[in-house]
Order: sequence, then C-alpha cells, then structure tokens
Amino acid sequence: MADIHTHAENPDVHHEESDAPFGRIVGLGVALAIIVVVLSGIVWLLFDFFAARSSRPTTAEYPLAAGQQHRQPPEPRLQVSPRTDLMNLRLGENRMLASYGWVDKNAGVVRIPIDDAMRITLAHGLPTRPGAGPAPDDRPTSSGDSNSGRELLKDVKK
Repeated sequence: MADIHTHAENPDVHHEESDAPFGRIVGLGVALAIIVVVLSGIVWLLFDFFAARSSRPTTAEYPLAAGQQHRQPPEPRLQVSPRTDLMNLRLGENRMLASYGWVDKNAGVVRIPIDDAMRITLAHGLPTRPGAGPAPDDRPTSSGDSNSGRELLKDVKK
C-alpha cells in the first residue's frame, strides 16, 4: 500500500526553534496576581479609613460657623413634599371656585361660584363695550347701572 502521509521534503520550511520560555510566562502571571492582591488590599484599607472618618462626629472647624447649624437657607427653598403641596393648592383653589366671597369689599366686588357664573354667562351672554355694536335688549352691558350685577345674583338664587 502506498503511504498516505507522504510529506514533501522542503529544506527551507521548518518549525520555530525559539519559543517563549514557559517559566517566564508563569512568573509574569504570578507577579500580576500578587500586584492585584496588594492593590485590592490597599483599596480595602482606604475604604475602611474613609468609612471610619465619615462616621465620627465632626465639630465646627471654623469659629464663624459655630452658630450656623440650624440656620435656614434663603428663599426660595426646596419643597419637602411637592405632591402634598400641589394637592393642598388645588383644594384651596377648588374651595375658592365653589364659594361666595369678597374680592374687594370697599369697591363692592364679590366672587360667586364658578357653576353659577357659567350659568349666568350662558343665560345672559358676555357684556360688550359701548359703541362696539348693537347689544341685544335682554343682555346687560358693562356700561349699565350698578344694579345689573344685583339682578344677575337674583337670577342665580332662583
């Protein structure tokens, strides 16, 4: 039988004679492992040092700052609970929109509930300026007498 594994003889082709030494590769790996362990220990000690330093109570290092611990910062301050503040604001607005009250007592200006104001506006329309055009007879105008507001409030109470 013929030899299946015949190799052509070529004197110029051969394997590498100078490989990297195994001992040096292992020594480099061991040195890197030692460096990693030493640096990890240093980092661990730094963390312990900083944790101990931050946990101990500090005294005022500056004499001018001795009485300033409980002083409030200037306005505007951050909200502690913005959702609760917004909810309280909306409740106050809704309470104001649904009640009667004085806007300017000296001038005789009052506020009425928003539902009543919308009902009056739908029933009588919006007031117009004088000279802006003919106004329907049944709608009050802003140039009317001061009793027109009282008449509107009587309509609301009905």
